[in-house]
Amino acid sequence: MTADGAVLGIDVGGTSIKVRLVADDGRVLEEQRVPTPRDDLHAVALAGLVATLGQRARTLARQHGADLGAIGLVVPGVVDEDRGRSVLSVNLGWRDVPVRALVEGALRAAGVDAVPLAFGHDVRAGALAEVHAATPAATPGGPLATDPATALGRGTVAFVPVGTGLASALVVDGRVVSGGGWAGEIGQVRIRDGAHAGLRVEEVASAGAVARRSGSPSAHDAMLRVLDGDAVARRAWDDCVDVLADTLAWLTAVAGCHTLIVGGGLAQSGPLLFDPLRAAVADRLTGVRLPELVGARHGDAAGAIGAVLLARRVLVAPARSGSARAGSTDAVTVTA
Repeated sequence: MTADGAVLGIDVGGTSIKVRLVADDGRVLEEQRVPTPRDDLHAVALAGLVATLGQRARTLARQHGADLGAIGLVVPGVVDEDRGRSVLSVNLGWRDVPVRALVEGALRAAGVDAVPLAFGHDVRAGALAEVHAATPAATPGGPLATDPATALGRGTVAFVPVGTGLASALVVDGRVVSGGGWAGEIGQVRIRDGAHAGLRVEEVASAGAVARRSGSPSAHDAMLRVLDGDAVARRAWDDCVDVLADTLAWLTAVAGCHTLIVGGGLAQSGPLLFDPLRAAVADRLTGVRLPELVGARHGDAAGAIGAVLLARRVLVAPARSGSARAGSTDAVTVTA
């Protein structure tokens, strides 16, 4: 199989699904967001939605004189990429769901069965995008620029998207650590002491938690309330920074991270998050090398861009037995 053809990247989040169709020369042909199906405990609705997105992408690709070469699908939670299963996704209510097989079946039923599917984990795919040297265009139709200086292929880098939930991915000397699907689940650790004892980390330190604990419809609304001096929103925000700093400090100390990349919806708040977070992490790492703490350059699109990279790998890598293996995020050394 050659590298010709457009690829479709689909990033399933707890709230929305981010979709990106990219031509073989790197041009972004379309971006869209659709709501994540609710109460979809067996991923049946998701499978049908992916098939619909695949049909649309194939039609659009053909309008640009190409075909749809591959689809990359990444999902949250504990993901067994080799078996194509969601082992556990708290925010979606999934437990041992054969997502890849369900989606492949829906694609066959929709007549898109000839398009291979790469299946992976959303955060590890996002890490793949963040350490990759190629920077996809911010707007549909734009070129793909390459800046090798931005590649983070040596040492230990942690990618931590702060979204509906909280997880992380470690990239060590250019390879994403999967831990059999269990690596990076920092949001599921139980807090043992203090005001938040008994809660999981992501129940305090996530965009979803900030919105919920501040009584806001979204983390963005909570941010605006913080800027307006709202005491309830400020308390939820400060609690998030405090618990997130604890988590990042331990992650740095254990893994020796030289760079922490914070992404997800909350990172879009800029200095309101990063200024106190940098100070809090530094305060907790006395005597330990301080990491550089930066915002994700792809914002909350990192997962979709990583899904595109996984789909592209299906086209450029030698054929192997099964699309799930082609979708593994263990290796970062791929080219877009």
